[in-house]
Amino acid sequence: MTINHPSFGRIDENRVIIFDTTLRDGEQSPGFSMNMAEKLRMAEALGDLGVDVIEAGFPVASKGDFDSVAQIAQTVKTAVVCALARSGGKNDIASAGEAIRQAKRGRIHNFISTSPLHMKYKLRMEPETVLEVIKAGNTAARQFTDDVEWSAEDGSRTDPDFLCRCVEAAIRAGATTINIPDTVGYSTPEDMARIFADLRARVPGADGVIFSTHNHNDLGLAVANTVAALRAGARQIECTINGIGERAGNAALEEIVMVLRTRHDVLPYTTGIQTEKLLKMSRMLSTITGFDVQPNKAIVGRNAFAHESGIHQDGILKNAATYEIMTPESVGWTRSSLVLGKHSGRAAFRDKLKAMGYDALDEAQFNDAFNRFKDLADRKKVIYDEDLVALVDDEVRDHARIRFVALDVSAGSRRPAQAELTLEVDGREEHATAAGQGPVDAAFNAIRAIVAHDATLQLYSVGAVTEGSDAQARTTVRLEEGGKMVDGQGADADTLVSAVRAYVHALNKLLVKRDRAEPAELTA
Repeated sequence: MTINHPSFGRIDENRVIIFDTTLRDGEQSPGFSMNMAEKLRMAEALGDLGVDVIEAGFPVASKGDFDSVAQIAQTVKTAVVCALARSGGKNDIASAGEAIRQAKRGRIHNFISTSPLHMKYKLRMEPETVLEVIKAGNTAARQFTDDVEWSAEDGSRTDPDFLCRCVEAAIRAGATTINIPDTVGYSTPEDMARIFADLRARVPGADGVIFSTHNHNDLGLAVANTVAALRAGARQIECTINGIGERAGNAALEEIVMVLRTRHDVLPYTTGIQTEKLLKMSRMLSTITGFDVQPNKAIVGRNAFAHESGIHQDGILKNAATYEIMTPESVGWTRSSLVLGKHSGRAAFRDKLKAMGYDALDEAQFNDAFNRFKDLADRKKVIYDEDLVALVDDEVRDHARIRFVALDVSAGSRRPAQAELTLEVDGREEHATAAGQGPVDAAFNAIRAIVAHDATLQLYSVGAVTEGSDAQARTTVRLEEGGKMVDGQGADADTLVSAVRAYVHALNKLLVKRDRAEPAELTA
């Protein structure tokens, strides 16, 4: 099975295309949002990781989404830049086509629902009308690019005969990639194998297109379903970093890639991913979104290569393969974590950051990070890699519309808490003094005095970056406004400063999310 693809040329039968939708499906997760600078930073890193296709956004959703996709299309040269569109959306196809116009390689990904449930209650369309929309959407997309993907939303719950008709219609209209999503995470591996085998056997022209699989994790089967689809002939995987996405998320890129690398004996497929960069990619996304991965998350969780059991530790010391099926270094972990001290200079600090993957800081970001490092070194006896990750990531994401500048708090059991806060808002310093029930409440009230908003605080959580009473605090803040929810994170040796940084991070994300609205659903 060798296919000649418009963007990739001749593709070997065992080469798997990695289609990353972190910036589109992933960003639709409750609480997740990214501004243009953050999306561009992620897109460049995804290209550096070796991703084949980057789904950059949904251009018709908002001007911000359009501008982000267009900017990514101009900047990223190593991957295909893809824009999402509804097959029958009034302006969707044209908006997507214009957004990817300057891409070195661009793709339009159009979709429509095909299951009886979705057609009846969401689209309010008859099957024959859906078929006509599929033909029109893919024909229109081909006017802008030769690389066109079509998706059958809720395809895994679609009648097999009708799904075959839909896929045939899309291929005849010019689609070069056919995606069958398990949109609600309902399927089992056996279901996915049957669906792809059936389509490849029955649909005319199926041997000339790439079949793609996009699986949600509602039942925890996203990666298993992806593997089953590969075995049945799919050669494109749609996935996200850290498995983020709507509801329970998508199949995780890092898990799928390492399954293929580790079990190459039974899954003889190859990708272009540089696996040593997976941990860096995971941490970058966590920093931008404010969501940490759980400790026991496969591949990138902090416990993924930890061994507490005495029996396990003994085996690891004798031969790591006794309890490690892959090396930590293969995904970006390092064995050493003890690092710099207060006497370390700028050159040592720069070298350490480069070794940790932070080689894209501009001079202002580096200077700010170094100053925070020196301040931390004066207050903390031992500095670990995790401390550096926290403070550097905090500095990198701090360059937004609202920035933390300074905080002074007075509090105690004998007096009301009072906070004096300085923030930089759109390049101008603003000051406020506010009282509260405690120091955190006072600090948050001061933020409200500077940046008026109606968001309510849904979550306030504090943890330690490393061990010890002098550890940096990492704070998570969740804000909700008008049904839009965002999470922010901040880190600092001072718990109150950490809290303010987290609140400001969340507020910056909320400003982005205010401007974004999903287009209305198609109807007949």
